[in-house]
This record gives sequence, structure tokens and C-alpha cells, in this order.
Amino acid sequence: MAQIGNITLPDFPLLLAPMEDVSDPPFRAVCKANGADLMYTEFISSEGLIRDAAKSRQKLDVFDYERPIGIQLFGSDVESMRESAEISTLAGPDLIDINYGCPVKNVACKGAGAALLRDIPKMVEMTSAVVKATHLPVTVKTRLGWDDATKNITEVAERLQDIGIQALTIHGRTRVQMYKGDADWTLIAKVKENPRIKIPIFGNGDIETPQKALEYRQRYGVDGIMIGRASIGYPWIFREIKHYFETGEILPPPTLQERMEVCKMHFTKSLEWKGERLGIFEMRRHYTNYFRGLANFKPYRMRLVQTESPEEVYNILDEVAGSLVYAD
Repeated sequence: MAQIGNITLPDFPLLLAPMEDVSDPPFRAVCKANGADLMYTEFISSEGLIRDAAKSRQKLDVFDYERPIGIQLFGSDVESMRESAEISTLAGPDLIDINYGCPVKNVACKGAGAALLRDIPKMVEMTSAVVKATHLPVTVKTRLGWDDATKNITEVAERLQDIGIQALTIHGRTRVQMYKGDADWTLIAKVKENPRIKIPIFGNGDIETPQKALEYRQRYGVDGIMIGRASIGYPWIFREIKHYFETGEILPPPTLQERMEVCKMHFTKSLEWKGERLGIFEMRRHYTNYFRGLANFKPYRMRLVQTESPEEVYNILDEVAGSLVYAD
């Protein structure tokens, strides 16, 4: 069993990565139903929470069926992060996670996310403030370093553990790499093998098949794996990895009927959480992912992204399941 503070997770848990504009409650619901063991909210701006911005506040929504669930925060100001940790604690998550890994310009260039990898003393100060601001376990997600010349993850792991974080997720790229090239898990393994490190170390980056998940589990010795992009439109990745771990067998891909049913579940949750207008609009980005690899899907997709009727969306999805086949 993996332990994060008072949270007990299965042996070698599978974590759903916090992804901006993806990891909302509707998406988390379908991932949880398909085997995700620990999930996080989209990252939330500490400044937005303090300003009471509606979008930031809505991201605090967590539901009992999602547990254990963490709220992820990012920011560049220590006091704002401390205050946002207090606000987030009141929302009732199971843990608070700090984002020191986001590489995008409008985050990193404002001194937040991966930018803190260039200022370790400030990262330590900020983390300490968050740990002291909540009774919940605090975890961190970060990268190997800012660039190839500053891969300081070993120092980061030791110093953050020393001030009280309960787990660390490491994405195997630098900030400069963004999402290009292959993730390098050798430094993640080095952190895990460090005799000073006692907290769980989770690896992240490039896990898109059950075979690769098992290979990296065995080769790098991490305590669990965080999955991001491979789960978009394919929440079955979690159950497929678990089945492969247990049996050595590759599950057959989801049937067209299963794809339709999970897409419907995602859509229904989207309507419930966002309301009809926004629920229909924001679901449009997901259809292509759910039905990737299907011949002649394009006409159905065009109808799905044009309709403003929930009933018509359900009807079109029923049509898809009854008429399409996988492309060769």
C-alpha cells in the first residue's frame, strides 16, 4: 500500500494528472469509473482564488465519488499561496498539491509553475507556508529542472521532504523541453533510490500503454504512475494497465458501444456540473478523442459540434454506436 499522510492508496496507484481544461469533474468521473486511484483538480490560480474569481472558485468543486481527490494550486506569491491553501482546505479535498511543473509561458513567465525551479529557496519558502496553512497532506508535482544545465530534482526532493510534503510527482522533462522529446525517467529513479527519501515518488511522462507502464514500474522502481495525455478520450487506460499488471494480458479495446456509453456519461456529468449551454459547448472538444480511429466519424462530429440540444447529442451518439466501424 502507498501512504500519503492519512490517505491509503492501493499498491502501485495510478494517478490522473491535473490537466488544464481537461481534468474537470465530468472527466474525473469517467476516469474514476475506469480505475484511477488518485485524481487532482485542474490547477487553480492562487491569485484567482483570493480575488474570488468565479472560474477559480468553481474548480474547487470536489465530490465524494472522486475520493481521494487533491486540489492543485499554483502561484508566484508566497502569501497568496498560503491564503489559497486555507481557502482550498475549506472545500474539503483529501490533499493539497502544489504545481511547480507547468511549463506554459503565461504561468512560468509570471514566476509560477516551473519557474520556481529557478528559485529553490522561494520554492521551499512557498511550500513551507502551504504545509503550515492546512491540516491536509501536501504534495508537489514538478519537473527535472528548468533546463539541461539545472536538473536539480534531487535537491528539490530532499528539501521539500524536509519541510513536510507527503509525496512527490516528477515529470521526466525540463521546463525548456515543454512536452517535446522523450521523458527521462533515470533521474526520477535516482530520487526514488536516494536513501534520504522516505515519501512516495510518482513518475509522470510518456506512459501510454500497459506494457510501458509495467516496464517503467520494474525499471525505475517508482511508487506509482501519473497518467495525463494518454487518458484524454481514453479513460480505459487505467483499467487496461491494472489488468495487465495482474494477468499479463492485454484487454481488448473498448467496443463502440462502450465508447458511446462513456462519452454519454461524460456528457451527462458535463450538463450537471456546467449547465446546459456550457456543458454542450465544452464537451465538443472531446468527441474526436472518444471516437478516434473510427471510419466515417467526421459527419457525426460535425453534427455533434453544431447542435445545441442535449437530446440531439444523445441521439447522434446512439447513431454512432449503431453505424460505425473501426478503421483498418
